[in-house]
Amino acid sequence: MTDELLTEFTGSRAVATFNRPSARNAMTWAMYDGLVDFCERVDADENVRVAVLRGAGGKAFVAGTDIAQFSEFRGARDGLAYERRIESVLARLERVRVPVIAAIEGYATGGGLAIAAACDLRVCTEDAKFGIPIARTVGNCLSMATYARLVHLVGAGRASTLLLTAGFTGAREALGCGLVSEVVEPDRLTGRVGELADQLAGQAPLTMLASKTAIRRLREHDLPDGDDLVEMCYGSADFAEGVAAFVGKRAPRWRGR
Repeated sequence: MTDELLTEFTGSRAVATFNRPSARNAMTWAMYDGLVDFCERVDADENVRVAVLRGAGGKAFVAGTDIAQFSEFRGARDGLAYERRIESVLARLERVRVPVIAAIEGYATGGGLAIAAACDLRVCTEDAKFGIPIARTVGNCLSMATYARLVHLVGAGRASTLLLTAGFTGAREALGCGLVSEVVEPDRLTGRVGELADQLAGQAPLTMLASKTAIRRLREHDLPDGDDLVEMCYGSADFAEGVAAFVGKRAPRWRGR
């Protein structure tokens, strides 16, 4: 397990902490692999009744994937492989047998919002910010399953606003549209998540597992293929320009091809 993802198993609770605060906990490949390993360990431990994901540093839950890693991409095939890899991580997360709570401080953006959406409950602080600003940053797209998770949570209209404006939604707006289940003051996040975890740990595990699984199956029913969209974006000159601009800390020059 990488020290960029810290884990703690205490009694009925398992906690994973994304631990790159200097980079707003942007995900490396090792962190994604560590999250899968955490899920496996949770399912293998019969004592665990609830899992919690959180970000270190108080400034972000997860601010997406570390964009510098995209510099290695050479076309649509790399984009397809990346989206399939991330989707396999998210699918593993939402199939964890116990309820998973995302404890969100600060920014949950891009891949961070996707991770939060794959959790069962999301509790955030008043200063939390949510967004998927890829239309103005890198110029990639999401997997069809991630689009479906977002629409399932907040509806097509709100999802379109987030994705097309590339803006951010605050905590109260997120609560109003169903993106989060609860908003608390920053100094109450740890305590409130602990209370919620204790409540879930005392409830019928098979009933909660059935509910988790039923909700996921409803969302996945007749999910269409989206590889053509991934190929279009990741194979474009715009994506290469977006990555170069992001790494070079300049504004991208979009050309629509």
